[in-house]
Amino acid sequence: MEFIDYYKVLGIGKKASETDIKKAYRKLARKFHPDLNPNDTEAEKKFKQINEANEVLSDPEKRKKYDQYGKDWQHAEEFEKQKKARQQESGFGGYTYSGGQSADDFSDFFENMFGGGGFRSSRRSARFRGQDFNAELQLNLTDTLTSHKQTLTVNNKKIRITIPAGVEHGQTIKIAGHGGQGVNNGPAGDLYITFNIRNNTAFGRENADLYKSQEIPLTTAVLGGEITIATLSGKVKLKVKPGTANGTKVKLKGKGLPKYKKEGQFGDFFVTYKVKIPTKLNKRQNELFQQLQETNL
Repeated sequence: MEFIDYYKVLGIGKKASETDIKKAYRKLARKFHPDLNPNDTEAEKKFKQINEANEVLSDPEKRKKYDQYGKDWQHAEEFEKQKKARQQESGFGGYTYSGGQSADDFSDFFENMFGGGGFRSSRRSARFRGQDFNAELQLNLTDTLTSHKQTLTVNNKKIRITIPAGVEHGQTIKIAGHGGQGVNNGPAGDLYITFNIRNNTAFGRENADLYKSQEIPLTTAVLGGEITIATLSGKVKLKVKPGTANGTKVKLKGKGLPKYKKEGQFGDFFVTYKVKIPTKLNKRQNELFQQLQETNL
């Protein structure tokens, strides 16, 4: 497994506080979000690394294991159990454990454990946890509007899972016990599913909020009026105030996406008005604008 320096990914030091981690994650997630970088594979790869780094470093227990064991941090518990057992034995399969182990010892341990040779003991057979599996599931953004069940085939086995409403692009969930089979009746590993969400709508997205630019006629911007816009939950009528400036943003509360694992809570829908300037005027329209110009407006 290639080692990824999560601290370097987030641009922080190893002594960074939880607040520092949160700030760095939010800043980078916003910068490299796929909705803001369409068709940019490098930005998408960076976004996944940022989410992965945040998932580990924002969890005190995971961060502690990562700091101590590096790329093999997910197997820290197995290593600690076997280390304690082997401290009571000597010459175990050509591997002697004494005192504290270094990170290199840890890596060597797993190479032997998972490399096919394994450890053998004349007194007992060690139980090992199965390997974790990683899978990617592609969904359309509209598939995240409600929680639903879906059947996946992993390692030739069918698994029926519930996909929570509001799941985000790059987010990873764990399905306990659906990874590789354990050795010598050891526990099975876990299955980690990373979601690849394709935005199949005409809206921009940031977390649970949606964004849309809406063109309005110049006369409507000046005099006010009513327009109809489409949202994910249907068409909505909006009143435009007289004297609305170009770039004016309005918020439709609760018209965004459902919030992940927050029943009944939704993001907002933001509409930015783009005033359409007429470029082709007929004679009558031109005369009217000339008359308007004479009023010094």
